[in-house]
Amino acid sequence: MAKRKKAPKGYRSPGSRPKGPRMPGGDMMAQLQALQEEMAKQQAALAEETVEVSVGGGMVKVVATGQQDIVSIAIQPEVVDPDDVEMLEDLVLSAVNEAIEQSRKLAEERMGGLTAGLGLPPGLL
Repeated sequence: MAKRKKAPKGYRSPGSRPKGPRMPGGDMMAQLQALQEEMAKQQAALAEETVEVSVGGGMVKVVATGQQDIVSIAIQPEVVDPDDVEMLEDLVLSAVNEAIEQSRKLAEERMGGLTAGLGLPPGLL
């Protein structure tokens, strides 16, 4: 009969689980999965929420979703001057940039509560 060698100390066979109490934080994967699900819900809600920006005394209006998608631009006919296209371009650019900024703030507001306890740097998620 052949002698069986003793396994090295600390060796576990594949698929075996350590004996004894579970380590603290063992449910971290469940917490992360719940966080991921809640984040997906919030992102879906952000796709439905909008911000509206008006510049030039209401001459140009831009609407963006909470996911920074521009969904509409409205330009009053009075602001359209073929001799001053540059002014209209500036108004549109200003309105779009402000709408995107407000949309980002909305997203940070909604998502910030979810990630606050994780100690992650701002803007990471």
